[in-house]
Amino acid sequence: MALTSRDAIAPGCADETCPVARAVGVLDGKWTMLIIRDLLGGVRRFTELRTSLSGISPKTLTDRLRELEDKGLVTRTIHAEIPPRVEYRLTETGQQLKPVVEALAVWGASLMGASRQARPPTRKPVQNEAEADDEAGDAAAR
Repeated sequence: MALTSRDAIAPGCADETCPVARAVGVLDGKWTMLIIRDLLGGVRRFTELRTSLSGISPKTLTDRLRELEDKGLVTRTIHAEIPPRVEYRLTETGQQLKPVVEALAVWGASLMGASRQARPPTRKPVQNEAEADDEAGDAAAR
């Protein structure tokens, strides 16, 4: 019997059998989804990933890439050159995450739009107590 979307989000499933918990376990980590996003664009070298992921430390990037490699989502190719050239690419399993990343991008964009609409109008900063009293008086008069 095939897994349905209703089965996948059923409340109360155990961690070992819950598909969502299993997926989150694989994709866990602050930078993991962003690394996958970048690798969906094709083969990348370490320095290219580091440049595109502003703020990630070399150690964290190395750790995340190794975890993704251990989980079968990324392959690492070392070219015997001087200096050595190392390339990273998504495996077939990693490529299956494309619709997930695309859905996250759409959802993230909708959040950005919603947060812009939910912001209260900005007020000019009050310079001193006299201005604050004037504004309070103006507001009470309205």
